[in-house]
Amino acid sequence: MFPRSSGILLHPTSLPGRYGIGDLGDWAYRFVDRLEAAGQTLWQILPLGPTSYGDSPYQTLSAFAGNPILISLDRLVAEGWLTPADVEVVPEFSDYRVNYGDVIMYHNHMLGLAFHNFRMKADSSTKWVFQNWCETQKDWLDPYALFATLKELNNLRPWTEWPAKQAAADPAAIGELRQTNGLEIEGQKWRQWVFHMQWMELKQYANTKGIRLVGDIPIFVAHDSGDVWGNRHLFSLQPDGNPTVIAGVPPDYFSATGQRWGNPLYRWDVMAAEGYKWWLARIKATLEAVDIVRIDHFRGFEAYWEIPAAEETAVNGKWVKGPGTAFFDVVKAALGELPIIAEDLGVITPEVAALRDGYNLPGMKVLQFAFGWDPYGENAFLPHNHTTNCVVYTGTHDNNTTLGWWQTGEVSDDARNLIEAYLGHPVREPHWDLIRLGMTSVAHTFITPLQDVLGFGADTRMNTPGKPAGNWAWRFAAKWLDHNGWERLAAYTKLAGRWPEAKREAQ
Repeated sequence: MFPRSSGILLHPTSLPGRYGIGDLGDWAYRFVDRLEAAGQTLWQILPLGPTSYGDSPYQTLSAFAGNPILISLDRLVAEGWLTPADVEVVPEFSDYRVNYGDVIMYHNHMLGLAFHNFRMKADSSTKWVFQNWCETQKDWLDPYALFATLKELNNLRPWTEWPAKQAAADPAAIGELRQTNGLEIEGQKWRQWVFHMQWMELKQYANTKGIRLVGDIPIFVAHDSGDVWGNRHLFSLQPDGNPTVIAGVPPDYFSATGQRWGNPLYRWDVMAAEGYKWWLARIKATLEAVDIVRIDHFRGFEAYWEIPAAEETAVNGKWVKGPGTAFFDVVKAALGELPIIAEDLGVITPEVAALRDGYNLPGMKVLQFAFGWDPYGENAFLPHNHTTNCVVYTGTHDNNTTLGWWQTGEVSDDARNLIEAYLGHPVREPHWDLIRLGMTSVAHTFITPLQDVLGFGADTRMNTPGKPAGNWAWRFAAKWLDHNGWERLAAYTKLAGRWPEAKREAQ
């Protein structure tokens, strides 16, 4: 399941293109070709769901739906649902940053036009394919389409601020919605169908090139989501729908007040009584879209930090036992071997390690965390302490780029001295030094953000945790697919024995 391999972390929003945001069109396919040429066999992405306020892929409107803004408009032209004239004049979007407000407005307009043309122009067999897909996906698609339609009708306000009967999903109110807004509901389903078609075509192309996709499942879901609105009994909520307790992490070295994430917590006892069917459906749906999944905040399955919703910080929380082996036994019985990477960063207790290791799940090692506090070589992130069954990263989407990390004062003088002593030479290219360390690790898998291959600085960072705005916006221009870093990456891949076996045999 995890042969010795390497890959790139890049969310599709960061791809090049004319329309203000990366999409599932030609540039995604060219990126796959570039991965293949460089001997990479993994493409790791962030969650693919439709984003909301803050634009975070970790706070989506659905754990099952795709983000319609990623739909390729050029492919809609190829289908005949848009015309070349429709996309001839495009707003002056940046090649390097996603301006989500303008991008979402433009794409929603274009998708609305395409849906209208689909209804007018698509032949009966194509419409049958659409309707048949809707039927196969109805368990999540119907409630999501209702939720998305109601959110539009309520000016995008959180569902707890909707009229009471809509917030409570009252059958009479939902029946009325189907009668009065059936076209809007169908339009939401159509967007999901198109996203699904385009994504699965891209996945198939990547797989034929020997590229496996690594997806991401955040353990918690957003409160303002179709998942919570449509499954209130599975979450710890007050009668008005607001959470009673919420997720976060306790105070630590990085924050004296901890982190108050705000996600509602699961009623694990209710989920267990239902055979964890919601979670099984979620994992199965994700594994249809990708080949491997990373579970974000894996430690929450062993124990999670429960914060009363009325608290303004995470200080007055408590640890509560999670579902543990009872959950993973059910998942394994349903899915067999688990193609899961456990995000086990932070303070990991022996109980969390035992849960991870009991199911032979690889954990994560981040090289930016390897230096700075332990001069005696005991830091678990140092390459000589890696195990085979782990995934090593230079950094993740939550880290600065490696060049930015080195240049902006995040690395103390003691850490710099330790790094240079560890490497045996002065650091001149910190990103390549860490890529080389990761490539030559005994870890079966190495992944680096594209920014590190390109040698980009702090201005291309994807996310800064705790920063309320300006995240998730980085894009790269098409010219960077010809950067000489790709050839160097290929050379390191061969040197470290991560070159795909099929390509080795062909040579």
